[in-house]
Amino acid sequence: MGRVTERRKVLRIRDGQVSSRPDTLVAEEPLEIRLNGRPLAITMRTPGDDFALAAGFLVSEGVLGATEELQSIVYCAGATQDGTNTYNVVDVRTAPGVVLPDITLERNVYTTSSCGLCGKASLDAVRTQTRFAIDDTPPVRIEPSLLAGLPDRLREAQRVFDRTGGLHAAALFSEAGELLDIREDVGRHNAVDKLVGRALQSGGLPLSRAILLVSGRASFELAQKAVMAGIPVLAAVSAPSSLAVDLAAETGLTLVGFLRGPNMNVYAGEHRIALRAVAAQG
Repeated sequence: MGRVTERRKVLRIRDGQVSSRPDTLVAEEPLEIRLNGRPLAITMRTPGDDFALAAGFLVSEGVLGATEELQSIVYCAGATQDGTNTYNVVDVRTAPGVVLPDITLERNVYTTSSCGLCGKASLDAVRTQTRFAIDDTPPVRIEPSLLAGLPDRLREAQRVFDRTGGLHAAALFSEAGELLDIREDVGRHNAVDKLVGRALQSGGLPLSRAILLVSGRASFELAQKAVMAGIPVLAAVSAPSSLAVDLAAETGLTLVGFLRGPNMNVYAGEHRIALRAVAAQG
């Protein structure tokens, strides 16, 4: 199986001094996901948690929603002409009786911003496809001070980032701020898929009391993955896209951006943020 990191020789220039040394880089390899033997999608990812990544991807596609619907996930032997197993092709088998949506080889167009479809059609597609309408009853209520401390905790738990500086991360926290799970990947969307896939495999969907924190920005695709997993709160350390905000407003997702220390912007779902406590402090 591919390694999470690889070593490459680099020329270092520091304060005018030149030296040569090996550097640790994050690995990036393609992963082909097959569904019942049929090629479905290819994503560039950091090797590791590949089965969870595939399972989470299929949750976001609306294919899987419960552990019992997943029969098996295996690496495909003979993925190359000489029969070598590259560990870069996985086949997901659904349980008998699982009704599959109409997925073409081009994939469902609502899943990524690169598919060329945007606006109302994308929002409608997610709303009609999700099995887990956001239903945190009673509503999750989060103190801004709790949110403020999550990015540092995410950073502290990024083991591979410390060696490479080149990985995104996604983490699940409980409403009380307990770190439930964290995954790293060269692709932020893959890190989220790995989280969701692990939850599916353990019978943890929907994640109706969880907070999803992502490094970087909050794209439409990340908001879509949160909604498809039933996650009520998505927070990002950088900006959201306009379509991510629209999706959050449409589905009831709480979307927080520019989460940096005590400062943050709440773009949708502000009813889950304990604003009275903030007002009292002011």
